[in-house]
Order: sequence, then structure tokens, then C-alpha cells
Amino acid sequence: MKAVEGWTTEQLGSVIKDIGDGGTPNTNKREYFGGSVPWVVIQDIRKSISTTKTTLTRLGLASCSAKLWPAGSVILSTGATIGEVGLAEVPVATKQGIHGIVCKEEELSSQYLYYKLQTLRDFLNANAQGSTIREIRANFLRTISISFPTSKTEQTKIAEILSTVDRAIEQTEGLITKQQRIKTGLMQDLLTRGIDEHGNLRSESTHQFKDSPLGRIPVEWEIKSFGEIIGKYGGVLQTGPFGSQLHSYEYVADGVPVVMPQDIASKGISTANIARITEKKAQSLTRHRMVLDDLVFARRGDLSRCAVIGEKERGWLCGTGCLLMRPPAKVLSPRWTADAYRFHPIQLQVDVGAVGSTMSNLNTGILSDIRLALPQVEEQINIENLLQDVDYDEMAVENRLQKLRSLKTALMQDLLTGKKRVTPLLGAEATH
Repeated sequence: MKAVEGWTTEQLGSVIKDIGDGGTPNTNKREYFGGSVPWVVIQDIRKSISTTKTTLTRLGLASCSAKLWPAGSVILSTGATIGEVGLAEVPVATKQGIHGIVCKEEELSSQYLYYKLQTLRDFLNANAQGSTIREIRANFLRTISISFPTSKTEQTKIAEILSTVDRAIEQTEGLITKQQRIKTGLMQDLLTRGIDEHGNLRSESTHQFKDSPLGRIPVEWEIKSFGEIIGKYGGVLQTGPFGSQLHSYEYVADGVPVVMPQDIASKGISTANIARITEKKAQSLTRHRMVLDDLVFARRGDLSRCAVIGEKERGWLCGTGCLLMRPPAKVLSPRWTADAYRFHPIQLQVDVGAVGSTMSNLNTGILSDIRLALPQVEEQINIENLLQDVDYDEMAVENRLQKLRSLKTALMQDLLTGKKRVTPLLGAEATH
């Protein structure tokens, strides 16, 4: 690789003052814990580490191989989970498997090293030692080659640019979390109180409610089970094909997708790792082929997984490990049904009914017995439209988050290798 003017490559050991692993005091000695020393475990590692879930006393710190790393130290996970990086905002100790690194700040900025180490995660994992618990040791870390600008000002500017993107990512993640809380509250209201003919949320001060086995509900609503609804109004409720009907050796690289539990995502069906079978094989399993507005449920693992079949998935196969429901259109709106199924009161019914000692399992009997507080289908559609608007807003923010993460990846590839320089920015700042 062609050398970049104004850049150098050095072994990490030559540009740091100190590096070392952490330690753990005797957990049976209460006097070692609950003091003023933050003690970093893997869950505490983030961009800015100022507090930790567990703290040590000075006595606890002195009792083990952990040491106090000064503020500004780079914190790197080196055992089991390898490559998580953070910056200590206050003096901290670390658990074993988490190294502290103190830079020679006149040569290498800790902020710059924080970002540089993020690009080395795959390299560190590839060079980890050990069979049971894999780890990276300090002696190896010292030999790692680090390329960086010789100008400390340029290092600082690179870290500043990446920090700006990080802040935008954190703000966007916070916005998504806020939207998810809002949606949860909205679902609570819409799926228990509904909306009236004027589009207003019902309340007991303006509308009549009644007691039911599922709590207070609008007088217009009924309590019905899936089994009662399908038995009275028609529809389908069945398991996917048995293992004897569909074998793994029949999967092909290109063909009709077969939906398994792991393919059912929160926003629909994921095709990232979906299995496929030939059209000929799919025709032999016609009763398991799905049509528009079918519902597919996971019957093992995460039993809250449920998705509505759209136009794109028409003709795909409900796979082994799933249940298929074809709801009667005049009674159940598919998207409302999926949202109601994922809602926690129904999931409590699922949990109570689920069978299986090592892994919970759903079956048609359990699903048939699940009871819903049921509005008229027109109201279901109005509720579904409101929830869909919230989903669209959330998806827009998630797309923004993905773009920011892609931007950060591109900037790190360019700025941390010298492919793109920040020197023009430094010159512009100097003239102001």
C-alpha cells in the first residue's frame, strides 16, 4: 500500500504508556463491592463510560489483579466477546477479559485509537487464542500495527467528525426508542378501548364499557376465541407440513420460499436465509401454500412471531415449525389480528397454553382457545390504519439510522486510512 504523506505506521506498543487486563475480586466478600470505583464488565462498554452497574471498594480493587485506569483510557474487550471499545470518562477498573490502554497523547490520541480499534474487530477475532474461551493478550496487542496522521490536530479532527456521526446515530436510536414507547402506549389504548365512528379514542367518560374476562371493554365489542370465529364464519387453522413430508435435503438454491419461524420478522417475512423448494415439490404440498392475507405463526421458539402474507409472498409455503391461519375476512382484519396477537394480553394466554419442557411450543388447540376482545371489522381496519401510520414513521427513522451507520462505515474506511484527508478542513479553520 502506498504510504500516505504525513502519516506513519507504528506498533501499538510504541505509542502507548500502559496496557493490561482486568480482574475480579472474591465475589463472596461483600466488603469488596458497592464502593466508589466503577468496575467495567462487557455490558458497560460504550462510547463514553462514566458509570457501571457494579462498583468496587478500594479494598476490593486492591484484592485482585484489576487496576485503576485513568480517565481518557481506551477500554477494549479481549475475552469471549472481543472487539467492543469504549472510552473511560472517569477512572475505572475492569473485569478480566477487558483491557485498559493509556495512549502517549502527544503521539496518539485516545479518541483516534477508539475509532481505529473499531475497524480491527474482525482482525482481533481472527487472531484470538484458546479453544474454550478465546482471548487476545496484551503482548499481542502491543504488536498490532496502527496507522495514523503524525499531526495530532489531524487525528483530533478525524475523531471529531466521527463523533458527530456517532451523536447523530445515538439521537436517531433514541428517537426510535421513543417511537416504540409511543406505539406500545397507542396499542394499549387502541386494542383495549378502540376508536368510535368519529375516529376518537373511546374512554369511559364518553362511552359505555362493560366487564369481560379480558377486562373492561367497549359495549360494542365481543369476546371470541379464534376457534369460535373460524368455526362460525369459516377459515383455516392448520400446522405446516410434517417432517416426513418435507426434508432438508429437498431444499434448493432457487425455488418456492418456505417460511420457517426464524424467517418471521417484526415487519414481515425475511428472506435473508429462507429455505426454498422446487415448484414440483410445492405443488405436492398445495394445502400449505399461502394466499394473500393469510397469517403465519411460529409454533416454537419466540411464540410472538406472526406475520401477514402480502402480495409478494402469495404462493409461498408455510413451513414445518409454523401454523397457518386463513381468517374470515368479514370478521377478522389480518393486520389487526397480527397486532392483537403480538399484544401482551394475548401473549400471556399463549405463554400459559404453550407446551414443551425445553422449548415452548404452540399448536392449533392452543391457538384456537385464544380469546380476543373483538371490535367490528370496520373498526379493526381503522385501528390497523392508525398503527400502520406509526409503523411508517418508525420505518422512516430506521432507514435514516441505516444511512447514518453506512455513512460512518464509509467515513471510517476513508478517514482512518488516509484515503481522504481532513487537512483542507484544518486549513479552513485556521483562516477563521
